[in-house]
Amino acid sequence: MLKPYIVVEWNDTETDAKGWLAVHNFVKGYTGGGTRMHPTVTREEVERLAEAMAYKYVACESETTGGCKAGIAYDYKAPDAYAVLRRFLIAMMPYIDIGVSLGSDLGTKYEDVLKIFNEFGIDIPLTKSMKQNPNVLQGIKDFDELLTTKIDGLFLNDVVTGYGVAFSADEAWKFKNGKGGARVVIQGFGCVGASCALKMSQLGYKVVGISDAALLVTCEEGLDVQTLIDHKNMYGEMDKAFFEPHYDVRPNTEWLDIDCDILIPSALEDVIHISNAKSVKASLIVEAANIPLSSEGDEIIRQRGIDVVNDFVANLGAIRFYDAVIFGLVKPNPQAVVDDIEKLCRKNTYHLFTQAKKQKKYQREVAYEIFKPTISDLPEYAVPSEALS
Repeated sequence: MLKPYIVVEWNDTETDAKGWLAVHNFVKGYTGGGTRMHPTVTREEVERLAEAMAYKYVACESETTGGCKAGIAYDYKAPDAYAVLRRFLIAMMPYIDIGVSLGSDLGTKYEDVLKIFNEFGIDIPLTKSMKQNPNVLQGIKDFDELLTTKIDGLFLNDVVTGYGVAFSADEAWKFKNGKGGARVVIQGFGCVGASCALKMSQLGYKVVGISDAALLVTCEEGLDVQTLIDHKNMYGEMDKAFFEPHYDVRPNTEWLDIDCDILIPSALEDVIHISNAKSVKASLIVEAANIPLSSEGDEIIRQRGIDVVNDFVANLGAIRFYDAVIFGLVKPNPQAVVDDIEKLCRKNTYHLFTQAKKQKKYQREVAYEIFKPTISDLPEYAVPSEALS
């Protein structure tokens, strides 16, 4: 793994929470990534995620942004989780103020991050030159407005990643000449997993299993994804009161036991590992979560000949949404945003699978070649002002 440009460690003054900011690289003085909160977060995980973000921005065709990530080791369900997040972001303000753009990730909400930023006079983190660019400022206004819009009954920001994953999955399955109505299992039912399940069902796939933090629900004929979304709780967990009588409810640890064609891990990292990778029944894995395969698990998947659309190819929807609107690459309306993400995810997935077949290599190996970051700029304040004009 390439070393990050900088790693900052934080220790909370009021709880046992611990957190890290890892900046993998700057591009034109700017870097972006989410902030996750979960008891299992580690420094190594945050560094790996920051590196994945750097690759993701290349896949996103960004010319303005490098990759970073923040993580807090704390229970996101705790009553004081927001207060912990606030204290962490306050500690990171010197970096945020010069162009480290932190958003949300697993266990945090973007509206909470923005609320904390706004408390300190920050709309969206920008570099000094971006703050003086009227086109960027207009892009921020457009982005803020789009955050209030919905598509398919869900907030746009809650679907862009999951929809992108579904488009990548569909493109890969078509490349494999897969049969229609293929069976899909989705692990994780937060915004990403739920919106991915919805789009997969809209595309004609049969979602036969969904697991969340509490349970696994299955149905060989296919689950009613819309009903499950309509009645999930604030933590992304499904409500058994709205399950059909013929649904089968099982422990969420059994998600790999369900026969399927496409497997979409959408929650934590390293959920497919050395102890369970041989249990994968799908012929295609599409990574909606960041780094959901451990290195040992990934080697087993490669040896078994299972195809993979890796994370930074499949789940770039949120950062493409941000990048494309802030920098004026798409018209600021929900359908244009989704269409842009679909076009990019399908193009990247097709290119990845074409090259992997041509080179007779594993898709992940090819992805790291195609989308390798090549730019490591300095923070903008370290660049002479005349170089920015």
